[in-house]
Amino acid sequence: MRLNELCDLYALKKARKRIGRGIGSGRGKTAGRGVKGQKSRSGVSIHGFEGGQMPIYRRLPKRGFNNIFAKSFSIVSLGRVQAAIESGKLDSKEIVTGELLRLSGVIRRVKDGVRLLSDGELKTKVIFNISGASKTAVVKVEKLGGSVSFLSSEV
Repeated sequence: MRLNELCDLYALKKARKRIGRGIGSGRGKTAGRGVKGQKSRSGVSIHGFEGGQMPIYRRLPKRGFNNIFAKSFSIVSLGRVQAAIESGKLDSKEIVTGELLRLSGVIRRVKDGVRLLSDGELKTKVIFNISGASKTAVVKVEKLGGSVSFLSSEV
């Protein structure tokens, strides 16, 4: 690449379309919306309208429900905790909490708490103080001399 080969990007030089600015512009009068009718007006939203036919979301039966009280946990596997310890992000001598996992970059956010799962292999003794854990994760941690304590009664 040489100085004489440099040029502006085409997209940067191209002017934006000015819609509805007279018939001479080619995008005037109806401004590309066609002619008359509900869709040619502003503020129209008729998503799911099927021309008078019963819409599919009303034809199909309702299924299940959404529990508004359900807790959303951040999931952490034993393998990710071990990788963080090996890379120096986590100190195995400290008590591992949800906030410590967030600060070390193992999880993005704590949500309603942190739940420990048994995926992967843990090689060091670690003490956890978190919201929940699977039974196999607790067994794996305790086998190495560590412990898992819970913040609340829910597991």
